[in-house]
Amino acid sequence: MTLHPSRPLRALLGALALAAALPSFAATKVTIAVVSLDGDPRHAPRRMEKAYPGHPTGRAIDGVQLAAEDSAFELDAAGIALEVKDVVLPNAGGLTKALAELKAAKVQHVVADLPAAELRALVQAAPAALGGAIVFNAAADDDALRGAQCAAHLLHTIPSRAMLSDALAQYLAARNWRKALVLQGPLPGDAPMLEAFNRAAKRYGIKATSTKPFKLTGDPRERDLGNVRLLTGSDREHEVVAVLDSDGEFARTVPYATQLPRPVVGANGLVAVPWHPLWERNGGPQLSRRFAKEHKRPMTGHDWAAWIAGRAVATVLVDLPKAPVAQQLKALRGGPVAVDGFKGPRLSFRAWDGQLRQPIFLSHVDGVIGVAPLDGVLHPKEVMDTLGVDEAESACKQRP
Repeated sequence: MTLHPSRPLRALLGALALAAALPSFAATKVTIAVVSLDGDPRHAPRRMEKAYPGHPTGRAIDGVQLAAEDSAFELDAAGIALEVKDVVLPNAGGLTKALAELKAAKVQHVVADLPAAELRALVQAAPAALGGAIVFNAAADDDALRGAQCAAHLLHTIPSRAMLSDALAQYLAARNWRKALVLQGPLPGDAPMLEAFNRAAKRYGIKATSTKPFKLTGDPRERDLGNVRLLTGSDREHEVVAVLDSDGEFARTVPYATQLPRPVVGANGLVAVPWHPLWERNGGPQLSRRFAKEHKRPMTGHDWAAWIAGRAVATVLVDLPKAPVAQQLKALRGGPVAVDGFKGPRLSFRAWDGQLRQPIFLSHVDGVIGVAPLDGVLHPKEVMDTLGVDEAESACKQRP
């Protein structure tokens, strides 16, 4: 007996045959380069395994790859194939060769996972070397990179020190913890942290009752500088201890070790971060679970900054698929393009310094207890601009 297909089945088979006969259109390939530095001390395995609050526990490539996967459906609908290229500089001198290879690959979107000095070198060289480029800073929180050392084509997805300090100061003011004992370290990165904290404290009415230096040392003549009880015992006016430690090793010894029963904030205890793996709203659990499943570790703030950089590239490619990179840059920096960061509001880049506006989480090891900007904090235009340097204060004069 001969079986004849039904009319609907014949129609489907005919459509499939027609589709097979039509010419296929290749997707437009766009490559994001993630540039990091071999031997970067921030990525030393023994350091990352300690997982100090606010420090990276992995490389930015992980977050960017997840962003490319998360964006695949919408990019495919726009006829775009997004690829991620891992570029590891052997040393600072390897930048020229790397940029030549990226130019040959027609790369114009770069995510930088670099210390500040190497980032500045990349930012200076990339536009001319690549024929125009957008550089996303996903690692360096230096305020100077958003100020006098800014660049028109440099966008920041990692929050600045000023943003983190403002978030913390807003929380202290909201709790009416206005007297802070400040512990400051001796490292080069500690002084800018103190500057940012003092700026935020003045802005939100936090008073430093005293500022005391600490030091991790094996020298018996300086052991008092590493004794938390001695450092926190003589000043009895303070309501909170702010520890400013860019390294993180000393800060972890401070909570529950103070002479007086006082909360600890700053580099440990209550910490201001761009992401927390236990954020429970706005799709946060799904994002954190996807990241943890793929990379076998919790998603941190640095991972989120890399992920949102990849999402920003994907978003502007979908919105402006045929636009040159210069037009994409203008659409991102102060333009109409905004990105969903799973924090609630859609996020946009400030026109004056290229910084991504974003809520900041006030968190401890087990969860998020507050989100800045806090309720009651006001701004005449955009409340998220209460975090960091506002337009009238900005020293950045570069525009795309």
